[in-house]
Amino acid sequence: MSDQIFVEGIKFHGFHGLTKLERQVGVRLSVDVVLELDLERSARSDRMADTLDYGLVHKKVIEVGRGQSYKLLETFARKLLDEILTDFDVARATVRVRKETPVLDGIVDAVGVQMTRERPRRNGG
Repeated sequence: MSDQIFVEGIKFHGFHGLTKLERQVGVRLSVDVVLELDLERSARSDRMADTLDYGLVHKKVIEVGRGQSYKLLETFARKLLDEILTDFDVARATVRVRKETPVLDGIVDAVGVQMTRERPRRNGG
């Protein structure tokens, strides 16, 4: 499938990381989401009811990102993917999570992970 909806640069303060400082004081995070789904119907109808509301995707990222604290960005990214694939009718989702204020010796713009998962196929489908 080649149709995609994306929301890039969702920024918020979160409490994910290995260090006590990251988990107590927090870090600045940035999340990009790419959702693969068939956009033919909405492209022809020009109706919001026929597409995915990316405002709800943004809301989900903030909700999960400010929720439970995780030591690993991988765990946060997987939780976000699980929620997206459960809540939205998409075939595949990719999330890219960047920690913009990593606790490292030296200057680094960001560290992060990118993960892609597909909606589990149902029997007979």
